[in-house]
Amino acid sequence: MIAIKSFSGKAALAYIHDLATLRIEVFREFPYLYDGHMAAEQEYLQAFLSSPDAVLVLAFDGEQVIGASTGLPMAHETPNIQQPFVKEGYDVNRVFYYGESVLRKSYRGKGVGLAFFEHREAHARSLKQFDWVCFCGVIRPENHPRRPADFVQIYRYPAGTRYRLRRKVYIADWKQ
Repeated sequence: MIAIKSFSGKAALAYIHDLATLRIEVFREFPYLYDGHMAAEQEYLQAFLSSPDAVLVLAFDGEQVIGASTGLPMAHETPNIQQPFVKEGYDVNRVFYYGESVLRKSYRGKGVGLAFFEHREAHARSLKQFDWVCFCGVIRPENHPRRPADFVQIYRYPAGTRYRLRRKVYIADWKQ
């Protein structure tokens, strides 16, 4: 049975290795096609999860971590992530950023992604300072040679929730 649990602060930091491992595994897949390395992942995650209002949502199958999702106030994100929101007139102090959601392939399609949204929203609401939530995804062409036939774009997730999508496209560098 899959269990979903949220962690913050030092409790979240205890799972950096599990999260880094999942990120490397899942981000190798389409659409990310990202070549991640443990040291860089752990450094990034240490900074991300050190934000006092960050959240780490984990999916467990027994004792095994099989999925993870993160979030933090946009004001605590790096300037390159904040910049498109500032440019659009958003106050980054009023935006909660849903970071990555990574889930092992064999567990997809079982409602875990929606549970990740719900847990991050509950955390953001508990902080009582946000008007907006956002997330980012990688968009590849429909005819990309490595696109699997059963691939579903991340922006389709909100269809099963009460979220209203305001789709914006920003260009960012991505290591492949």
